[in-house]
Amino acid sequence: MTRIRRGLLFMPGDDPHKIEKGAALDVDAVIMDLEDGVALNRKPAARAAAAAALRDVDFERSERLIRLNPVDSPFFEDDFLETVEAHPDGYVLPKVESARQVREVAARLLAAEARHGWQPGAICLLAIIETGRGVLNVREIAESDPRLDALIFGAEDLAGDIGATRTPEGWEVYYARSAVVIHAKTCGLQAIDTPFVNLTDFERLAQETRAALSMGFTGKLAIHPKQIDIIQRTFTPTPVEIQLARRLIDAHDAQQAGGSGVFELDGKMVDMPMVRAAQTILARAQAAGLNVE
Repeated sequence: MTRIRRGLLFMPGDDPHKIEKGAALDVDAVIMDLEDGVALNRKPAARAAAAAALRDVDFERSERLIRLNPVDSPFFEDDFLETVEAHPDGYVLPKVESARQVREVAARLLAAEARHGWQPGAICLLAIIETGRGVLNVREIAESDPRLDALIFGAEDLAGDIGATRTPEGWEVYYARSAVVIHAKTCGLQAIDTPFVNLTDFERLAQETRAALSMGFTGKLAIHPKQIDIIQRTFTPTPVEIQLARRLIDAHDAQQAGGSGVFELDGKMVDMPMVRAAQTILARAQAAGLNVE
Protein backbone atom coordinates (compact mmCIF):
# COMPACT_ATOMS: atom_id res chain seq x y z
CA MET A 1 0.00 0.00 0.00
CA THR A 2 1.35 3.42 -0.96
CA ARG A 3 2.26 5.56 2.03
CA ILE A 4 0.62 8.88 2.72
CA ARG A 5 2.95 11.69 1.63
CA ARG A 6 1.45 15.07 2.48
CA GLY A 7 4.68 16.64 3.72
CA LEU A 8 8.16 15.51 2.67
CA LEU A 9 10.97 17.26 4.54
CA PHE A 10 14.45 17.68 3.11
CA MET A 11 17.33 17.35 5.55
CA PRO A 12 21.01 17.70 4.52
CA GLY A 13 22.50 14.22 4.41
CA ASP A 14 25.77 15.32 5.98
CA ASP A 15 24.18 16.65 9.18
CA PRO A 16 23.27 13.81 11.61
CA HIS A 17 21.78 16.25 14.11
CA LYS A 18 19.31 17.65 11.59
CA ILE A 19 18.42 14.16 10.40
CA GLU A 20 17.61 13.10 13.96
CA LYS A 21 15.59 16.27 14.44
CA GLY A 22 13.62 15.58 11.27
CA ALA A 23 12.94 12.02 12.37
CA ALA A 24 11.21 13.31 15.50
CA LEU A 25 8.90 15.82 13.79
CA ASP A 26 5.97 13.53 12.86
CA VAL A 27 6.39 14.38 9.18
CA ASP A 28 5.15 11.88 6.61
CA ALA A 29 8.58 11.53 4.99
CA VAL A 30 12.14 12.63 5.70
CA ILE A 31 14.38 13.00 2.66
CA MET A 32 18.07 12.73 3.49
CA ASP A 33 19.64 14.79 0.74
CA LEU A 34 22.87 13.78 -0.99
CA GLU A 35 22.40 16.19 -3.90
CA ASP A 36 21.91 19.97 -3.81
CA GLY A 37 21.96 20.26 -0.02
CA VAL A 38 25.50 18.89 0.21
CA ALA A 39 28.76 20.54 -0.88
CA LEU A 40 30.92 18.60 -3.33
CA ASN A 41 33.61 17.90 -0.76
CA ARG A 42 30.98 16.64 1.72
CA LYS A 43 29.46 13.94 -0.49
CA PRO A 44 31.32 11.03 1.18
CA ALA A 45 30.37 12.30 4.65
CA ALA A 46 26.73 12.63 3.57
CA ARG A 47 26.59 9.06 2.29
CA ALA A 48 28.05 7.74 5.52
CA ALA A 49 25.76 9.83 7.71
CA ALA A 50 22.61 8.88 5.78
CA ALA A 51 23.48 5.17 5.91
CA ALA A 52 24.18 5.42 9.64
CA ALA A 53 20.87 7.18 10.23
CA LEU A 54 19.00 4.42 8.39
CA ARG A 55 20.59 1.87 10.70
CA ASP A 56 20.52 3.72 14.02
CA VAL A 57 17.85 6.45 14.09
CA ASP A 58 14.22 5.79 15.03
CA PHE A 59 12.17 7.61 12.40
CA GLU A 60 8.95 6.53 14.10
CA ARG A 61 6.18 6.73 11.47
CA SER A 62 8.16 8.85 8.99
CA GLU A 63 9.16 7.30 5.69
CA ARG A 64 12.96 7.17 5.26
CA LEU A 65 13.94 8.46 1.84
CA ILE A 66 17.26 9.38 0.27
CA ARG A 67 17.71 11.84 -2.56
CA LEU A 68 20.55 10.58 -4.70
CA ASN A 69 22.59 12.62 -7.10
CA PRO A 70 21.36 12.34 -10.74
CA VAL A 71 21.65 8.89 -12.29
CA ASP A 72 24.04 10.12 -14.98
CA SER A 73 26.26 12.05 -12.57
CA PRO A 74 29.67 10.84 -11.30
CA PHE A 75 28.31 10.70 -7.74
CA PHE A 76 25.41 8.33 -8.36
CA GLU A 77 27.29 5.02 -8.18
CA ASP A 78 28.80 5.69 -4.76
CA ASP A 79 25.54 7.22 -3.49
CA PHE A 80 23.65 4.05 -4.31
CA LEU A 81 26.21 1.48 -3.25
CA GLU A 82 26.90 3.11 0.12
CA THR A 83 23.24 3.56 1.10
CA VAL A 84 21.32 0.60 -0.34
CA GLU A 85 22.83 -1.82 2.16
CA ALA A 86 21.10 0.14 4.94
CA HIS A 87 17.72 -0.52 3.29
CA PRO A 88 16.01 2.88 2.89
CA ASP A 89 12.25 2.91 2.32
CA GLY A 90 12.82 4.61 -1.00
CA TYR A 91 14.94 6.81 -3.22
CA VAL A 92 14.17 10.24 -4.62
CA LEU A 93 15.69 10.60 -8.10
CA PRO A 94 16.48 14.20 -9.15
CA LYS A 95 16.48 15.64 -12.67
CA VAL A 96 14.83 12.61 -14.22
CA GLU A 97 14.62 13.03 -17.97
CA SER A 98 13.91 9.53 -19.29
CA ALA A 99 12.30 6.23 -18.40
CA ARG A 100 15.73 4.61 -18.78
CA GLN A 101 17.02 6.39 -15.68
CA VAL A 102 14.15 5.10 -13.54
CA ARG A 103 14.49 1.57 -14.89
CA GLU A 104 18.22 1.55 -14.25
CA VAL A 105 17.72 2.29 -10.56
CA ALA A 106 14.81 -0.16 -10.38
CA ALA A 107 17.00 -2.94 -11.78
CA ARG A 108 19.74 -2.18 -9.26
CA LEU A 109 17.20 -2.32 -6.45
CA LEU A 110 15.79 -5.64 -7.64
CA ALA A 111 19.29 -7.11 -7.59
CA ALA A 112 19.93 -5.75 -4.08
CA GLU A 113 16.61 -7.14 -2.82
CA ALA A 114 17.42 -10.57 -4.26
CA ARG A 115 20.92 -10.50 -2.76
CA HIS A 116 19.61 -9.75 0.73
CA GLY A 117 16.39 -11.73 0.59
CA TRP A 118 14.30 -8.58 0.90
CA GLN A 119 10.76 -8.33 -0.44
CA PRO A 120 10.97 -7.54 -4.18
CA GLY A 121 9.69 -4.07 -5.02
CA ALA A 122 9.52 -2.90 -1.42
CA ILE A 123 12.00 -0.05 -1.92
CA CYS A 124 10.09 2.62 -3.84
CA LEU A 125 11.16 5.36 -6.23
CA LEU A 126 10.01 8.97 -6.50
CA ALA A 127 11.08 10.91 -9.60
CA ILE A 128 11.61 14.67 -9.65
CA ILE A 129 10.60 16.39 -12.91
CA GLU A 130 12.64 19.58 -12.94
CA THR A 131 14.12 20.06 -16.40
CA GLY A 132 12.67 20.93 -19.78
CA ARG A 133 13.49 17.47 -21.13
CA GLY A 134 11.90 15.89 -18.09
CA VAL A 135 8.67 17.76 -18.78
CA LEU A 136 8.76 16.71 -22.45
CA ASN A 137 9.20 13.05 -21.42
CA VAL A 138 6.94 13.06 -18.36
CA ARG A 139 4.52 10.52 -19.83
CA GLU A 140 7.19 7.87 -20.46
CA ILE A 141 8.68 8.56 -17.04
CA ALA A 142 5.32 8.12 -15.34
CA GLU A 143 4.83 4.77 -17.12
CA SER A 144 8.43 3.60 -16.65
CA ASP A 145 8.36 1.06 -13.81
CA PRO A 146 5.92 -0.38 -11.22
CA ARG A 147 8.36 0.61 -8.47
CA LEU A 148 7.71 4.30 -9.20
CA ASP A 149 5.34 5.68 -6.56
CA ALA A 150 5.27 9.42 -7.23
CA LEU A 151 6.22 12.27 -9.51
CA ILE A 152 7.63 15.38 -7.84
CA PHE A 153 7.61 18.79 -9.48
CA GLY A 154 10.72 20.96 -9.10
CA ALA A 155 10.01 24.56 -10.13
CA GLU A 156 13.30 26.20 -9.20
CA ASP A 157 15.54 23.92 -11.24
CA LEU A 158 13.09 23.96 -14.14
CA ALA A 159 13.10 27.75 -14.25
CA GLY A 160 16.88 27.75 -14.30
CA ASP A 161 16.98 25.10 -17.01
CA ILE A 162 14.68 26.98 -19.39
CA GLY A 163 15.85 30.50 -18.52
CA ALA A 164 12.60 31.56 -16.87
CA THR A 165 12.30 34.07 -14.01
CA ARG A 166 10.49 32.78 -10.94
CA THR A 167 7.54 34.89 -9.87
CA PRO A 168 5.14 34.59 -6.92
CA GLU A 169 2.29 33.83 -9.34
CA GLY A 170 4.20 30.97 -10.96
CA TRP A 171 2.79 31.32 -14.48
CA GLU A 172 6.26 30.64 -15.92
CA VAL A 173 6.06 27.03 -14.64
CA TYR A 174 2.30 26.53 -14.67
CA TYR A 175 2.23 24.30 -17.77
CA ALA A 176 4.91 22.02 -16.34
CA ARG A 177 3.26 21.94 -12.92
CA SER A 178 -0.01 20.90 -14.54
CA ALA A 179 1.68 18.31 -16.74
CA VAL A 180 3.30 16.63 -13.74
CA VAL A 181 0.09 16.29 -11.77
CA ILE A 182 -1.98 15.16 -14.76
CA HIS A 183 0.46 12.46 -15.82
CA ALA A 184 1.02 11.30 -12.25
CA LYS A 185 -2.66 10.90 -11.52
CA THR A 186 -3.43 9.31 -14.87
CA CYS A 187 -0.81 6.65 -14.12
CA GLY A 188 -1.97 6.07 -10.54
CA LEU A 189 0.97 7.87 -8.94
CA GLN A 190 1.13 10.44 -6.20
CA ALA A 191 1.90 14.00 -7.26
CA ILE A 192 4.19 16.03 -4.99
CA ASP A 193 4.46 19.80 -5.43
CA THR A 194 7.60 21.92 -5.50
CA PRO A 195 9.01 23.40 -2.26
CA PHE A 196 8.20 26.93 -1.18
CA VAL A 197 11.55 28.65 -0.83
CA ASN A 198 10.53 31.67 1.26
CA LEU A 199 11.13 30.62 4.86
CA THR A 200 9.22 33.47 6.53
CA ASP A 201 6.04 34.04 4.46
CA PHE A 202 3.80 31.38 5.97
CA GLU A 203 0.62 32.99 4.63
CA ARG A 204 1.91 32.65 1.10
CA LEU A 205 3.00 29.07 1.83
CA ALA A 206 -0.55 28.24 2.89
CA GLN A 207 -1.95 29.84 -0.27
CA GLU A 208 0.44 27.95 -2.52
CA THR A 209 -0.27 24.67 -0.73
CA ARG A 210 -4.02 25.16 -1.12
CA ALA A 211 -3.48 25.88 -4.81
CA ALA A 212 -1.48 22.65 -5.15
CA LEU A 213 -4.28 20.71 -3.45
CA SER A 214 -6.85 22.24 -5.80
CA MET A 215 -4.74 21.18 -8.81
CA GLY A 216 -4.74 17.56 -7.65
CA PHE A 217 -1.38 17.32 -5.89
CA THR A 218 -1.29 14.93 -2.95
CA GLY A 219 1.63 16.49 -1.07
CA LYS A 220 4.35 19.11 -1.07
CA LEU A 221 8.07 19.25 -0.39
CA ALA A 222 9.27 21.16 2.68
CA ILE A 223 12.69 22.66 3.21
CA HIS A 224 12.24 23.78 6.84
CA PRO A 225 10.55 22.13 9.84
CA LYS A 226 8.32 25.18 10.35
CA GLN A 227 6.63 24.47 7.01
CA ILE A 228 5.49 20.97 7.93
CA ASP A 229 2.38 21.75 9.96
CA ILE A 230 0.90 24.10 7.35
CA ILE A 231 1.53 21.64 4.53
CA GLN A 232 0.24 18.51 6.28
CA ARG A 233 -2.77 20.31 7.72
CA THR A 234 -3.72 21.66 4.29
CA PHE A 235 -3.59 18.20 2.71
CA THR A 236 -5.70 16.69 5.50
CA PRO A 237 -9.50 17.05 5.09
CA THR A 238 -11.25 18.93 7.89
CA PRO A 239 -14.10 17.35 9.88
CA VAL A 240 -16.57 19.58 8.02
CA GLU A 241 -15.20 18.48 4.62
CA ILE A 242 -15.43 14.84 5.68
CA GLN A 243 -19.01 15.30 6.92
CA LEU A 244 -20.14 17.00 3.71
CA ALA A 245 -18.45 14.39 1.54
CA ARG A 246 -20.01 11.54 3.53
CA ARG A 247 -23.45 13.19 3.30
CA LEU A 248 -23.15 13.63 -0.47
CA ILE A 249 -22.07 10.02 -1.04
CA ASP A 250 -24.83 8.68 1.21
CA ALA A 251 -27.38 10.77 -0.66
CA HIS A 252 -26.02 9.53 -3.98
CA ASP A 253 -26.23 5.91 -2.85
CA ALA A 254 -29.83 6.43 -1.75
CA GLN A 255 -30.73 8.01 -5.09
CA GLN A 256 -29.06 5.18 -7.00
CA ALA A 257 -31.01 2.62 -4.98
CA GLY A 258 -34.19 4.47 -5.91
CA GLY A 259 -33.32 4.49 -9.59
CA SER A 260 -32.28 8.15 -9.86
CA GLY A 261 -29.06 9.46 -11.40
CA VAL A 262 -28.52 13.19 -11.18
CA PHE A 263 -30.21 14.76 -8.15
CA GLU A 264 -30.36 17.98 -6.15
CA LEU A 265 -28.70 18.45 -2.76
CA ASP A 266 -28.58 21.77 -0.89
CA GLY A 267 -29.63 23.65 -4.00
CA LYS A 268 -26.94 22.07 -6.24
CA MET A 269 -27.18 19.44 -8.92
CA VAL A 270 -25.10 16.40 -8.01
CA ASP A 271 -23.59 14.15 -10.67
CA MET A 272 -20.69 11.71 -10.86
CA PRO A 273 -17.85 14.28 -10.97
CA MET A 274 -19.04 15.65 -7.63
CA VAL A 275 -19.37 12.13 -6.23
CA ARG A 276 -15.82 11.30 -7.30
CA ALA A 277 -14.56 14.50 -5.68
CA ALA A 278 -16.28 13.50 -2.43
CA GLN A 279 -14.76 10.02 -2.66
CA THR A 280 -11.32 11.58 -3.07
CA ILE A 281 -11.83 13.60 0.12
CA LEU A 282 -12.77 10.48 2.07
CA ALA A 283 -9.81 8.57 0.63
CA ARG A 284 -7.42 11.34 1.73
CA ALA A 285 -9.00 11.33 5.18
CA GLN A 286 -8.68 7.56 5.51
CA ALA A 287 -5.03 7.72 4.43
CA ALA A 288 -4.45 10.26 7.19
CA GLY A 289 -5.98 7.87 9.71
CA LEU A 290 -9.22 9.79 10.20
CA ASN A 291 -12.65 8.26 10.76
CA VAL A 292 -14.80 8.85 7.68
CA GLU A 293 -17.94 7.19 9.03
